[in-house]
Amino acid sequence: MAYNVEDIANRLLVWSEESGELLSNMKLQKLLYYEQGFHLAYFGTPLFDDDMEAWMYGPVVPSIYHKYEEFGKDAIHGDSNNVIYFEDDQEERLFDEVFDLYSRYSAVYLSRMTHEEEPWKSTGVGRGNIIEKSKLLTFFKTRLK
Repeated sequence: MAYNVEDIANRLLVWSEESGELLSNMKLQKLLYYEQGFHLAYFGTPLFDDDMEAWMYGPVVPSIYHKYEEFGKDAIHGDSNNVIYFEDDQEERLFDEVFDLYSRYSAVYLSRMTHEEEPWKSTGVGRGNIIEKSKLLTFFKTRLK
């Protein structure tokens, strides 16, 4: 079952804040990319249906970018009264593991990482250039342990 991307973004924002860090829009975008990629690879289904695009600084979900665009490079606060949890324990564990692994890196470092990865490299850079979910699935399957 795919979730609403706004709910996934909010969960990332709240969890980051609870762990002592506030996310910028740029870092939020990269965490969405890694959560989506690993979910596709592990379960064979998307975490959320929205497409990601290959923008200059890496993968972006346009609707989430525009929702938080006004924050620029500043931190975004999530809504702690509206955090979703997954019905499936495996989804919960995977989401947590990906969050724990990638949230420790800076937005700039995550951007550099995405630029070295096949889904972004094999997609033309620019707004409207969709990173195909099939590319994410294929690439992230090679990253599963």
